[in-house]
Amino acid sequence: MEHEQRSQARLSPSGDTQDIAAILAPRLAYFAGVARTEHVTRAAQEMQVPQSTLSRALVRLERDLGVDLFARHGRTVSLTPAGRTFLTSVERALAEVERAAEEVRADVDPASGKVAFGFLHTMGFETVPGLIRAFRVDHPRVRFSLVQNYGEAMIERLRAGELDLCLTSPVPDAPDLVARRLDEQRLRLVVPDDHRLASRRRVRLAEAAEEAFVTLEPGYGLRRITDDLCRQAGFRPRIAFEGEEAETLRGLVAAGLGVALLPPPAVPRPGVAELTVTAPRAAREIGVAWRAGIPDTPPVAAFKRFLLSRRGHLLPD
Repeated sequence: MEHEQRSQARLSPSGDTQDIAAILAPRLAYFAGVARTEHVTRAAQEMQVPQSTLSRALVRLERDLGVDLFARHGRTVSLTPAGRTFLTSVERALAEVERAAEEVRADVDPASGKVAFGFLHTMGFETVPGLIRAFRVDHPRVRFSLVQNYGEAMIERLRAGELDLCLTSPVPDAPDLVARRLDEQRLRLVVPDDHRLASRRRVRLAEAAEEAFVTLEPGYGLRRITDDLCRQAGFRPRIAFEGEEAETLRGLVAAGLGVALLPPPAVPRPGVAELTVTAPRAAREIGVAWRAGIPDTPPVAAFKRFLLSRRGHLLPD
């Protein structure tokens, strides 16, 4: 009697929903099985549980809900109006649980599972499609959820568990992450094709100290690298425009609105000249990062091994 009062108290309108779910959840499948067969013995046989276990579970379920779900007729049972109402929601809930279970099992399947992979915008035109194409030679059915973003935003999503791996720059150094350097990408000083430096193949960055720069917004890894390289060259860049995407900056340069430090384009852009920077050494490291202490699913582990095997050969020549 005391136990019954405690159960009813937990299931009162003012009770905690999570407590209610914890009490009811193990019994819902039993309820649905008996409702389907309208026979306790037959349901117990189908579900391969002792009939006594099933009977006790139903009695406790009705007691905890405070309503009769079944009308008993000897060895058979039939749903009461309350039972029919409850069954509709129970079947929907069980179907959703089954769907969720199938989805997570599918995501970790070694052959056809899913990898949530983040990467920089500048990696999206050529590098990442090439990597995935090469990986799928041996793993043709692995699926990818792809996210393009700037470095800090990707690290946030990685920490939130929304990404399994991310390809980023600079390579992060944090205790909750594991990161491995994969490659290095040279940066170029991009100038309009009618610029005073356009006829040069090589240039010292200090020669652009008086120029207006177009750069990515603060928070982007390439922006931090640009500011640091200019500092090493002895000046602070005069920022004319800030953007969110490297090829947009290249377009601004072509329009004569400034110069920029950018990685090589996937496709040559008319209207600009791309100059090798001899001093300081202008390059950015590209690395892969993942959360420390989080076990990999088989498809994530396979793609991680693949990326690490490309160390030094990640980027197109």
